This record gives sequence, structure tokens and C-alpha cells, in this order.
Amino acid sequence: MTSQSNGASSGADSRHSWREYAQRMNRVIDHIDRHLAGTVDLASIADVANFSPYHFHRLFLAWMGETLGDYVRRRRLEAGALMLNHQRHTPVLNIALDVGFGSSEAFSRAFKQHFGMTPSDWRRSAPARREASLAARRNPDQAESKRDQVPGEGSGHDGEPLFEEPIMNITIATLAPVRVAYMRHIGPYGPSISRFWQEQFLPWRHANGLEQASCYGIGYDDPDVTPPSKCRYDACVVVLEEFVAHAPVSIATLPGGRYAVADFRGDGPAIGGAWIELLRRWLPSSGMQPDSRPFFEYYPADAYYDAASGIMECQLCVPVRPL
Repeated sequence: MTSQSNGASSGADSRHSWREYAQRMNRVIDHIDRHLAGTVDLASIADVANFSPYHFHRLFLAWMGETLGDYVRRRRLEAGALMLNHQRHTPVLNIALDVGFGSSEAFSRAFKQHFGMTPSDWRRSAPARREASLAARRNPDQAESKRDQVPGEGSGHDGEPLFEEPIMNITIATLAPVRVAYMRHIGPYGPSISRFWQEQFLPWRHANGLEQASCYGIGYDDPDVTPPSKCRYDACVVVLEEFVAHAPVSIATLPGGRYAVADFRGDGPAIGGAWIELLRRWLPSSGMQPDSRPFFEYYPADAYYDAASGIMECQLCVPVRPL
């Protein structure tokens, strides 16, 4: 006699399977980002995911919407683009090697094919892109009409700064490594991130008794570089060593070290402009540059939040090293 499972059991099994796949693919994505400068081959990546190499290529394509090779190539070029933006004095060859290309020529060819300009042109146009991005966030209704205009470097239409509010309070601090449990969102930043916190992450945090633990938000990608549909964001909460995470939640260690820490108070839409202001005005004059660790937002357990207005407090943290 053939046994059959009921519909409820089948649905539970399906949800468990999806969560297990998500956890394994998160491990793969994290592993690739940590090894962009090295060899990323199918066999070793499949081993990270604990899948058969024979099937993994198809699994990755189905899950991510692009082949493993295309994903690695895109991530290397995006990482290089961010380094060109922020490491203004690092030679292109050094950046090419740091993101896994064997020469500056190979990097330049691939970069121009992907972004439509050379690495040197990308670096020169970085200030104009930052101004355009900030203007679009501050005046979203005008963004389309001004898309093809190139703003003056570091200025608005009348030569005045586009962002007139006082710069945030910023300090340099040495932060300790932190063990976190995280849930990953892949897709556009903005309102979807708020829904992700409210509808998925915070209910999970409450169900696991972690309401009094500090949280972090990690946006790994720059939406001006990475297609919005590919942007990665982790909602994290601090956990003890003995905490065991079950799929789709994973465990990671947020690296310690020196960070520029900026105090932020405002609503969700304003935080994007605050990040741009921090990187546009403060960073170039600080004598510092970002390194390869992720940027993140830190939300202390007792951080201010007003549900009615959406006003919140957090700290914007940029990993830095001397210029």
C-alpha cells in the first residue's frame, strides 16, 4: 500500500525545503563576495552549498536568474566600480587584481562592456553621479526630466551645495566583531526594505525572544551600480554563541575594526540621502577611504523610533582605513 502525505504536511515540507535552499544560497553568495580576488570554480562553490556539482549550475541559474559565471563577473565589476568611486588614488591595476582580474587591460575591457565607459572615465564622473543621485532622492518628481543632465561637480544649478543641512555628527571608532543572525532580502531598496523588516524579520525576532537585542541593517550593493532587482540587504540581530539559526535565517560575524560612525535621526526615505551626504561631503575631506568590509546601519536595542511619524535613530557605519 502506497502511503500519501496530507496537504498540510506537503505544504510544511515545501516551506522547509525553500528555507533550506535560501540558507544554502546565502552561504554561496557570501562565499563568493569573500573570494572575489581568487578562483571561484563550480566544484568548490557547489561544496559550499552542499549540492552536487553536476546539478549546481542549473540550481544557481534558477535561483539567482543568472549563471554562476555571469554572477561572479558582475560582482567583480561592481566591486571594482565601488573601489574606483571611493579609492581615488588607488591605481586601476591594483583594483583589477583585488577583484579577480589578471590585468588592467582585461578589467578595462570587461568594465567598459558592462558600464559603457572606461574605469578612468567612471572614476572622473563619480562626483557628478553622486550629485545626480542625491538630487533624484531629494526631488524624485524631477528625476526623469533631469536624467540626461550632468550636474556640476560638487554643486547645484547655482554653484551651491545640493545638500544644505548640517553634516551629521561623525566619530572614528574601533568596533568589536559581532555575531548576528540574519535574514536576506534581494530586490530594490526603499519601501520594500521597510516591509521586509515589518512583515518578516521583526516577527521572527519576536518569536525567538530577541526583542531586547541590537539590530543591524546591511546594504551590500550600491543601487547606482547594481541593478535594483539584484541588490542585497541583510536584516540582522545580535545573538549569543549558542544560538542556533534555522533556515532561512543564517549566522554570520560582522567584522570589527575602524569605522566612521555617523549619528542619524530621520525617517526611512531620508536615510538614503544621509548615506550619500556622508560619502560625498565628509569622506573626501576626512583623509580616510572605505575598505572592503560592508557598510551598515546600527540600531541599538533602545534606539528611538516613533511608529506614527516613522522617525528613528540609528548610526551609519563606514569601514575606513587611511587614504
